[in-house]
Amino acid sequence: MQLGGPDTFRPMSQQAPWWTSAVVYQVYPRSFQDSDGDGIGDLGGILQRLDHLTDLGVDVVWLSPVYPSPQADNGYDISDYQGIDPLFGTPAQLDELIEALHRRGMRLVMDLVVNHTSDEHPWFLESRASRTSAKRDWYWWRPPRAGLAAGDPGAEPTNWQSFFSGSVWELDEASGEYFLHLFDRKQPDLNWENPEVRDAVYAMMRWWLDRGVDGFRMDVINMISKDVAPDGSLHDGPPLPGSALGDGSASYLCGPRIHEFLQEMHREVFAGRGHAVGGRAVGGRADGDKALLTVGEMPGVTVEQARLFTDPARAEVDMVFQFEHVGLDFDGSKWRPVPLRMRDLKASFGRWQAALADVGWNSLYWDNHDQPRAVSRFGDDSPEFRRDSATCLATLLHLHRGTPYVYQGEELGMANYPFAGIDEFRDVESLNHFAGAMVAGEDPAEVLAVLRRMSRDNARTPVQWDGSPSAGFSTGKPWLAVNPDHTEWNAAAQRADPHSVLAHYRRLIALRHENPVVALGDFTMLLPEHDEVYAFTRSLDGETLLVVCNMSRTRQPLATLLPEAIDAELVLGNLPSADPAVLGPWEARVLRSA
Repeated sequence: MQLGGPDTFRPMSQQAPWWTSAVVYQVYPRSFQDSDGDGIGDLGGILQRLDHLTDLGVDVVWLSPVYPSPQADNGYDISDYQGIDPLFGTPAQLDELIEALHRRGMRLVMDLVVNHTSDEHPWFLESRASRTSAKRDWYWWRPPRAGLAAGDPGAEPTNWQSFFSGSVWELDEASGEYFLHLFDRKQPDLNWENPEVRDAVYAMMRWWLDRGVDGFRMDVINMISKDVAPDGSLHDGPPLPGSALGDGSASYLCGPRIHEFLQEMHREVFAGRGHAVGGRAVGGRADGDKALLTVGEMPGVTVEQARLFTDPARAEVDMVFQFEHVGLDFDGSKWRPVPLRMRDLKASFGRWQAALADVGWNSLYWDNHDQPRAVSRFGDDSPEFRRDSATCLATLLHLHRGTPYVYQGEELGMANYPFAGIDEFRDVESLNHFAGAMVAGEDPAEVLAVLRRMSRDNARTPVQWDGSPSAGFSTGKPWLAVNPDHTEWNAAAQRADPHSVLAHYRRLIALRHENPVVALGDFTMLLPEHDEVYAFTRSLDGETLLVVCNMSRTRQPLATLLPEAIDAELVLGNLPSADPAVLGPWEARVLRSA
């Protein structure tokens, strides 16, 4: 086996942080488990399912927002940063969850959404009260363009398009000014240029850490710094094809003060903090701020920027969530999907493995609450290959260098939902896209076909615990319909099956915990131009693992492609291999070199 060369990436120090060998599990509370029969998942439900997480072996639970919210964007529009929405339970239940997780040796990471608040947050209500409000400058208020009256077409302060369709500017008729919202109109952006805003956010974060929370996943955190002209104005973006609006991303993605803000956040919130979990240091460390975890969700971040954000010497964040690989199967917009080329995926993953090899760290994920189901998107959810492709995808991801994230239900091979019509969707992004497409005269059937493939609602159907009518999720009517395939694909059916998707995830997580080469080994991409076989090595201290994954329905001649694999020891596989010289459809093998 040839090692070294330009595609071999060296490992970090052996004294690596605990999270290098950890696995994170994302809970989307609304769809995880309902404990009170109202059809909406809650904290009580999470407490009921902790045995599942313990059995799986994960180290960290990332909890999507449970704060008070009008739920315009399913909780990512927060009206109180220091409360719990009664929809999800009580503050006492969250304290119970923190204690229960710590007792089991797991950490809790909360979702931190501080690029924007809800328009019902007291800060915004005060800001909106008058132009002279003490909190007016806590948000981005701007007058109409010069020469135009408020409400006139084109009077918005910039031409930026929002992520959820339409302009980013909403007119407040009472004051005659516009406020900025990169997302929904009920999600006004906070003005991080104002030090009072930053101080209030840092105080809130310290409050949660004092309560026992172990860190934060920071929602769109690279958007908090806007590029402001000396006169206080914001810049127009280049026009979008076929639209009166423009792309303002150059003014808010990784803006001019983003590193300053994150370094200040670290100093004010995390520096010197640390606490053991359950009386011990999970992963062997509880010293200083290393015991905490900070993850920055950063759309549009480049590998060069990610090196800066995750360089420990700069003290910003531990790892970033990047979006490059989940943008490879569409053309500019997620609503224009195209086939994924395997060599493009290899190039993307390989570039990130290389860039963060000596400095920084990777987050590894296939899907989350904002992405369709991985087995339907990147795998093959047909009855014949669903189990095999789900376990193949898992093997590929978890054997890379970085911290893997498991999104709820992914460990069961949950798939996209067969939406019959627009009335079955709930996501604001999907509903807005459909409405806009209808105004534009697009074919409803074609729009629905794309929604079925790419809508965020695919990830939000309830977790499939058993084969009962509501999949064991609720005794009431679920807020979003349960996938009809739950009668076959559920946790109860897989729990005792050694060949199940769930069992394979257990083995993958245990392998990372037990074998340092999985967490810290260097990475060498093999067969970069092959369109169906994804292969690489991981090496550390004289041990080398060869990972080979057949990402297709076609049998592959392993003996020809990688002769060194034939005599290697099988460490972990997703299929019973009848012929060591041939890779079956969607077969994955982790091999130790002879």
